[in-house]
Amino acid sequence: MKNILKLSVAALALSFSVSSCIQEINPQSSTITKDQAANAPGAFNNFVSSITNSLCGKNLYGNSVSSYPWDYGMPTFFLQRDVMGNDIAIGGGNNWYITWYSCGTGLGPGYAYCQAPWTIYYSWIKNCNNVISLAGEEPEDEFKTGAGIAYAMRAMFYMDLARMFAQETYGDNPQAPTVPITTEKTTGEEAQHNPRATNEEMWKFIIEDLNKAEEYLAGYKRENVYTPDLSVVYGLKARAYLVMEDWANAKTYAKNAYSMNNYSIMTADQYTSRNDGFNTPNSAWMFGVTFQTSDPCMTDNDADSSWGSWMILEVTGSECGYAADYGGPMYIDRHLYESMPDTDCRKKCFIDFAIDEETEFGSDEMIEALSDYSDVPEGLLITADAADGYVGGLSLKFRPKGGEHNNQYIGFNVAVPMMRVEEMYLIEAEAAGMLNESDGVNLLKAFVAHRDPAYVYGNHTDQYKVGDPLTTFQLECWWQRRAEFWGEGMATFDIKRLNRGIIRSYPGTNHCEGYRWNLLDGHPVWMDLCIVQTETNYNQDCVNNPTPLKPSADSDEYKW
Repeated sequence: MKNILKLSVAALALSFSVSSCIQEINPQSSTITKDQAANAPGAFNNFVSSITNSLCGKNLYGNSVSSYPWDYGMPTFFLQRDVMGNDIAIGGGNNWYITWYSCGTGLGPGYAYCQAPWTIYYSWIKNCNNVISLAGEEPEDEFKTGAGIAYAMRAMFYMDLARMFAQETYGDNPQAPTVPITTEKTTGEEAQHNPRATNEEMWKFIIEDLNKAEEYLAGYKRENVYTPDLSVVYGLKARAYLVMEDWANAKTYAKNAYSMNNYSIMTADQYTSRNDGFNTPNSAWMFGVTFQTSDPCMTDNDADSSWGSWMILEVTGSECGYAADYGGPMYIDRHLYESMPDTDCRKKCFIDFAIDEETEFGSDEMIEALSDYSDVPEGLLITADAADGYVGGLSLKFRPKGGEHNNQYIGFNVAVPMMRVEEMYLIEAEAAGMLNESDGVNLLKAFVAHRDPAYVYGNHTDQYKVGDPLTTFQLECWWQRRAEFWGEGMATFDIKRLNRGIIRSYPGTNHCEGYRWNLLDGHPVWMDLCIVQTETNYNQDCVNNPTPLKPSADSDEYKW
């Protein structure tokens, strides 16, 4: 096991400056030319493969795997976003996601943490632009599938960027700025005068890319869920139209997506499986990424710089992993947990807070209680002891591969979902309800029956406040998304889309002192990411978001 750097929560909140030796990717840099790739055997297919092969498992930002333990690809952005809200409470030990949880200095434009999403996402977009450039405006048949994949992925990347950087949603202000658009045709001169596209311009561009992807991927049969196909294109359209509040199209494309490929909603047993839970694709997974045994994030640094290191608790036998052994697990917010009925299978993915109150730490009674959740209950004591000294709220949603509890190179070698069919059912329900509420309620009830056969509609509106613009139906849809996709990167996007606040300070909260903030009037400003300073220096027409300032003190406890 490596010697981990023991830093306090406060110290970790201060990030590194961009003056460190990190390769910067200019988002407006040019694509390769056809002449450069013309003589390389299989060049086009290699460029297509690079789009998805670069999504996880490699250090895409730092100069080594150990530079930043969160530098392992797309899944890290799920956590960077989710800890900004209130549904994840971080462990108070070695948790490198503290900058995003605490509105740390590193979110400012002069720091490396700010540069990470900008650099990595635009490098992925450059990969897409390369393929689109090689395929040409009217791709020949042999290039259509590759072009379709590139258009779909470029749309997905811009969709994330738009939601991360826009201060106002499409529904609130179609003219609000998002990020600059760079395509395969963007020149160096244009790059220096490339303003941030408005919501209206950006989402029009995204839909146009998806239209091309839909055309070029028609009839394409993929080998696995790690490459987008037509169902994923439909799913991305459903996401886009949801943001655009085009309810009819959101409903249509969500249904189109889940109707393909014999997809089916996960059963309760699949959701809570101790061997395969959220580590192996099943009939509900539409799109995902997977770590490989040869990935640098798996082979180097004891696999500590990987998704499994942060989200898989049950590999304590190796004495490695930030979540399992170093004191950095992700807890579920106590109020979200306690708002889950006991009949909801999703509640079984998190350890009951009552165990800490009813049993002595490390006692036989506690170990017996933990056996209801894990095959290695003693290991959960190691996790808790290294973090905050309590087991309540620890997440067991993401299980080690094959139930491996001793070898992290096996246990962390997992797949991670990026799109599940459940999302499509919930988009369909929400969109239908915005057109006709009773239709949406019926669809929502039908979905939730898969998770909670005793579901009572209207039980999850306790964040409703006087004058709240959201209806009971919208609040119910939001709560189901929070419960269903915990840790899957959707929390911040929904908070911004629905213009919600966060509540971390309340009686019995499990959020860290110093970060117990209640913000009820709109989403927190730190969810509007800053653009790295090098970009605004280079691109004369790119205006930045303001550097966020965190609250000066903990909030008074909120009364539910």
